[in-house]
Amino acid sequence: MTAEPFWRRKRLHEMTRAEWESLCDGCGKCCLMKLEDEDSGEISATNIACRLLDTHSCQCTSYRTRRSIVPDCIRLSAANLSSFAWLPTTCAYRLLSQGEDLPDWHPLVSGDPETVHSAGISARGWTISENEAGPLEHHLTDRVL
Repeated sequence: MTAEPFWRRKRLHEMTRAEWESLCDGCGKCCLMKLEDEDSGEISATNIACRLLDTHSCQCTSYRTRRSIVPDCIRLSAANLSSFAWLPTTCAYRLLSQGEDLPDWHPLVSGDPETVHSAGISARGWTISENEAGPLEHHLTDRVL
């Protein structure tokens, strides 16, 4: 008999750093620029990726030092998770915090980091680096994040 995977046995705040980090599905959608309406607080998504995001692999090119390069890059934790309502609806951290399970395409379930891309969940193929983009307003997207 196989033991239940850690994400079904543990709460987010009980996970080791390695377990926590492995929950990231590598979609890259949290690294996309967003616009917030000052009056309503409504968040609008864009197809503009942080300059550190490799838009093909959807991985940060400087993950360990990202906050020194991009000071407003966040470090997600179990303690601050609820502060980020803009997290993608498919985000493992969000799903688990809401009592849901990981989807079949998640690399921890499938065993393959490419399934997030083949399922069409990731930012691969439809984003542009902030180094190449113009004004954010010209890059609004209606994609569900």
